[in-house]
Amino acid sequence: MSFTVLHSAVVEPEHRFEWWRDLISQDVAPTRITTDHAKDFPATAGMAQLGAVQLTTMSFPAIRSERTPALIRYSDPEDYQLTLILGTEMWISQARNEARMAAGDLVLWSTSLPFDGRGLAGSHNGISKAIILHLPRTGLPLPTAKVDHLLANAVPGRTGIAGILARHLLGVAEEASHLEGPAAAQVGIATWELATAFLGHWADARDRVPPESRDRMRLARIDAFIDANLSDPHLTPAGIAAYHHLSVRTLHWLFRDREQTVSATIRRRRLRRCCAELTAARYAAQPIHTIAARWGFTNAAAFSRIFRTEYGITPGEFRSTAGGGRL
Repeated sequence: MSFTVLHSAVVEPEHRFEWWRDLISQDVAPTRITTDHAKDFPATAGMAQLGAVQLTTMSFPAIRSERTPALIRYSDPEDYQLTLILGTEMWISQARNEARMAAGDLVLWSTSLPFDGRGLAGSHNGISKAIILHLPRTGLPLPTAKVDHLLANAVPGRTGIAGILARHLLGVAEEASHLEGPAAAQVGIATWELATAFLGHWADARDRVPPESRDRMRLARIDAFIDANLSDPHLTPAGIAAYHHLSVRTLHWLFRDREQTVSATIRRRRLRRCCAELTAARYAAQPIHTIAARWGFTNAAAFSRIFRTEYGITPGEFRSTAGGGRL
C-alpha cells in the first residue's frame, strides 16, 4: 500500500483549485465545489487503502461542497463517510439534519443522499482539515434506518468511544505511509470494527454489533485506561477489572490473544515511559528513583531488577549511554 499526501503547490497557482477539486471528486465522490480562493488554493489530499476501508486526509481553505441528485445518479460509491474534523469549523446539511462542527468532532454523511457542506473561514488560518473513513453502506452490520438517522449530527470526539475512535484515526493517518500488505489489511479490519462499534453505540444498536467488535472496543477502552493511569502504583488487573465492571477472569480472557498478560502490559508500558525520561535532556538532573516512582515503581531496588531483567542492563547504564541503540 502506498500513502502519499499531495499538495496543490505541485501545480501553478491558477490551476490549484481545479486540480484539488478533481482529485477529491475522484477519491471521495463527484461533488460540486466552489470557493472564493480559486486564484490560489493551498490544499492537500492523501489516500490510503486499508483492505476493505479507505482513509482520506485533506486540508483546504473555505469552500462550499454540494452533492446533488444529478451527481448521485451519475456516480455513487454507496459509502458512509465518517469524518474527523481537525481544522477550522465546518457545516453540513443532509437528510433534514444540519450540524456545525469544530475541531475534534466526528460527523457522518452519506454519498447516496444530497448534501450541502461548508468549510468555514475562522481559526487555524482559515484552513479546514479532516480525516475521512470510507465505510461501504452494504457492509455495516447495523440497521440502515438507524445509521441514516445519525447523518449530519456532530459528536464530540474527546471522550468515551468517540475519543477512542478519534485517537485511532489520528494514529492511522500518521502511520499510514509505513503500513504495507497484511499490516495495512489488519489495521483496516481493526478500524472497521472500531467504527462499527462506535456507530452501533451512537445509533443505540449495540445488539447488532458483532461480538468480536465489542471485545475490541472493550480492549481499546482498557488500553486507554492503562495508559492514563500508569503513574498509579496501585494499578492492578483487579483494579482495572473493577473500573470496567468486569471480573478479573474476563479481563484476562480479553487479553488471551495478546503476547503479554495484563500485568506484563502494565510493566512494559511503565518501563517504556521510564526509558523515554531517562534519555530526555529535561530530566537529566532527576534521580533515577524519582523517574521510576513517577511511573509507578515505588521500590528502587525492585525497579532496577525489573529493568535489568527486561533490557539486560541497569537503568544507570542505560542512562549513561543514552540508550546506545540497545533497546
